[in-house]
Amino acid sequence: MRTLVAIPVYNEQKYVNRVLCRVREFADNVLVIDDGSTDDTPCLLGKHRVEVIRHAENRGYGRSLQDAFRWAMVDGYDWVITMDCDEQHEPAAIPRFIEAARADAHDVISGSRYLDQEQSGDRPPEDRRAINKQITEEINRRLGFELTDSFCGFKAYRVDALRRLSLDEDGYAFPLQFWVQAAAHRLRVSEIPVRLIYNDPNRSFGGPLDVPESRLNHYRRALHCELRRCADMLPASALNGELIGACCR
Repeated sequence: MRTLVAIPVYNEQKYVNRVLCRVREFADNVLVIDDGSTDDTPCLLGKHRVEVIRHAENRGYGRSLQDAFRWAMVDGYDWVITMDCDEQHEPAAIPRFIEAARADAHDVISGSRYLDQEQSGDRPPEDRRAINKQITEEINRRLGFELTDSFCGFKAYRVDALRRLSLDEDGYAFPLQFWVQAAAHRLRVSEIPVRLIYNDPNRSFGGPLDVPESRLNHYRRALHCELRRCADMLPASALNGELIGACCR
């Protein structure tokens, strides 16, 4: 089973050396997607035995994941594990994702910071936890999942399953598009617990998304847009209830 660990980065000079040194202890194949960093991150990446995709300008978290998926498809990987580079995801958890993937029972193995309260670790900012909870509940209600954490970026994806999806959400709303398409294509999903770590509770999402109400509305619009796009592949229950805003595409 060939597994790629893919790590989106943007201005992570504070963490990138430590994170990559630790990741290389658990993974032979590592891809870093540098999303137009303007600090010393690009120079630091050259010190590590990793593959690098470099965006000339910042294109968004979702775009970085799309690029990682394409790389994994073209290079013939069986699974791709995604994780962040801000020390909020523990590289030591990589073997648990690989073990779960080897069981060959699921297409998506999603980390959850809330599945095991004994591993919950730090307390998240109240607005982030509230938004995650509200969106996760709506996803479960509409799509029939039983998720506890719809926004965790620490995941393992079966590459053959990713080939069936048409992902084009470039920003932080990427998970909303992904979950709708995962349901539409009947992907098998499970969660495993990961530790909740918040090193920087004041970290910016950028512009209006730093306002919790605006961020929640943005996420819900993206979710509802994708529900409309995939309506003919989803059960009628997915479209029951309010759908806010016009479709964004």
